[in-house]
Amino acid sequence: MQKTIFRIEKMDCPSEEQMVRMKLQGFTEIESLGFDIPNRKLTVFHRGEKDHILSSLEELNLNTSILSSNETDESLNAGTHSEERNLLWIVLAINFSFFGIEILTGFIAGSMGLVADSLDMLADAVVYGMALLAVGTTAAKKKNIAKFAGYFQIALAIIGINEVIRRFIGIEEIPDFLTMIIVSVFALTANVTCLYLLQKSKSKEAHMQASMIFTSNDVIINAGVIVAGILVNLLNSAYPDLIIGTVVFIIVARGAYRILQLAK
Repeated sequence: MQKTIFRIEKMDCPSEEQMVRMKLQGFTEIESLGFDIPNRKLTVFHRGEKDHILSSLEELNLNTSILSSNETDESLNAGTHSEERNLLWIVLAINFSFFGIEILTGFIAGSMGLVADSLDMLADAVVYGMALLAVGTTAAKKKNIAKFAGYFQIALAIIGINEVIRRFIGIEEIPDFLTMIIVSVFALTANVTCLYLLQKSKSKEAHMQASMIFTSNDVIINAGVIVAGILVNLLNSAYPDLIIGTVVFIIVARGAYRILQLAK
């Protein structure tokens, strides 16, 4: 058995992990994969030469190189841990629920920050959902799901950015800052709860570590919307809401682009 460790410079979130998994799914010579996202490393246990695997990874344009390759008797546990799966289902459910809450209250309050944050929640739910697909799901089905999710998110992001531009140019009512702050506080609480549950699991598995990084970023975005709500009130201006909305819409569009790479 060969153990080859790859350095993947642009693998910094679950989206890239899914890209790699789907790219290597059809390789019968691969026994198991181990992801270390914080350190951007991929460990592959395989039979035969490593060059074919490297060539496929290079097609993802994630800046891949080989760190080491040697014979080994060790292996990775490729089994599914039910407790971790259950925990990820909980995180997915929380993200999807707050997508619905934030997009509804965002339109009611006239806040682009809340609408954008809701799409970020949706992006998270999509990534977790793809990671939790049944092991027996075919590669073609996974790619179709990824394609639908990616186009759906990027369409919403484009609509959102156009709406932000329209509001920058036109004269719009100032969003309801109190709704912005209250809903964002609840969303922040939900994400902090997710982060606590993920950290409490003390799992060293790559996908769990990646989920913690993803959720930590959500906490920062939630805090940004809260700050924007406060500035809307203090400055009596819609600009802080439009600025945070633009930033988050760009983040969502970038995530959607990554998901679309899964469909290639």
